Amino acid sequence: MSSMIDTLSTAAITDRADLIGLFADGEKPKDRWRIGTEHEKFVFRTADRRAPSYTETGGIRDLLAGMGDYGWTGIEEGGNVIALAGSDGNVSLEPAGQFELSGAPLDNLHQTCAETGRHLEQVKAIGDKLGLGFLGMGMWPDKTRAELPIMPKGRYRIMLDHMPRVGSMGLDMMLRTCTIQTNLDYGSEADMVKKFRVSLALQPLATALFANSPFTEGKPNGYLSYRSHIWTDTDPARTGMLPFVFEDGFGYERYADYMLNVPMYFVYRDGQYIDAAGHDFKAFLRGELPVYPGHKPTRTDWSDHLSTAFPEVRLKSFLEMRGADGGPHGTICALPAFWVGLLYDDASLDAAWDLVKHWTIADHTRIRADVPRLGLKTVGPRGRTFQQLGAQVLDIAHAGLKARARLNAIGDDETGYLSPLRDIVASGKTSADRLLERYHGEWQGDLGRIYEEMRF
Repeated sequence: MSSMIDTLSTAAITDRADLIGLFADGEKPKDRWRIGTEHEKFVFRTADRRAPSYTETGGIRDLLAGMGDYGWTGIEEGGNVIALAGSDGNVSLEPAGQFELSGAPLDNLHQTCAETGRHLEQVKAIGDKLGLGFLGMGMWPDKTRAELPIMPKGRYRIMLDHMPRVGSMGLDMMLRTCTIQTNLDYGSEADMVKKFRVSLALQPLATALFANSPFTEGKPNGYLSYRSHIWTDTDPARTGMLPFVFEDGFGYERYADYMLNVPMYFVYRDGQYIDAAGHDFKAFLRGELPVYPGHKPTRTDWSDHLSTAFPEVRLKSFLEMRGADGGPHGTICALPAFWVGLLYDDASLDAAWDLVKHWTIADHTRIRADVPRLGLKTVGPRGRTFQQLGAQVLDIAHAGLKARARLNAIGDDETGYLSPLRDIVASGKTSADRLLERYHGEWQGDLGRIYEEMRF
């Protein structure tokens, strides 16, 4: 969320308190808790379904330029506009041109869903002029890595070089996936810990509910959320379920210790990225970073480093929920509804914790391994399927949203945004399940039909 910017500075970090200070600075009273929603989408040429490059006529650069008609201001790197700022947050580019809105911190789900609607209306209007369409999926259903362009962002070049050294699917993560994320606040260290534990335990349930990536290079891949599976062999030093979160004594300091052991990617200075991939942030703290000797990190460097870890839940000066595949408008609104309902009401947070507090590290590990393939058929620690667990968790989230009593102009509360998830649980069929049914049925193996089915 953009509120994090307030916590950053160019002053050098002098001691351990500076590291955990960024987390403590995120604490807010409940009346200031906000909702940040991030969502990515694939861009394709409507004429031939090709992924457009940055520089070609009618490509990504022109798409960014078109956003200026709606009040967005360009952010440049190396002479190229690579992001936008506006009243609805920020627009950015993922490595192969996936188009992302990082929404503004908003008070309620009515606002964040309206923000999503405005953004989609804008990009579709520009896309109609440029011959571009937008696809709501968790993974490119038909593109090979070689068919995809690379955006002109310095940090991505460093990551693209580094990824193959540490995992087999990091390039797929960067080039071929899209996600929806929700960013939420906490009131204290203890509140952060409880929210982190509940959301980390239930992140595989979100993966199941939002599963939407069953195809790779034109064929079924054997998974419902292949995007989630990709994270299992991307970079073990910066991904996963973080078992230490469930251990006694977890808090800001323990997360800082984890991040100090995550290898670096880069240092950003004077508009340039210095390649520090694989180096030790602790050496940077000592002023002994080999690629930037004699310099110590600032809080901005620490914040940048925090953004280079990719666990299922991530702590900055807020908590990021990272388990969901990209999808259509309704699911973009449903993801924050799911997590706000569980985490922003004390009674619902307690009820959700009661569901998962007995789960062991072995349970978390098994569930995380099973869910990309099995989805709602994943079996929980007490023998219940995730379809059964999902029904109970959605009841808890519904109660939390009802208790918030945030009404729109016609008097509706926020519970309606859970409706797509209610339908999924009632039927036992995720978006991925339904797409596979169509592929094997009425589409007769013609995956090109997905560009009609899943287009925004």
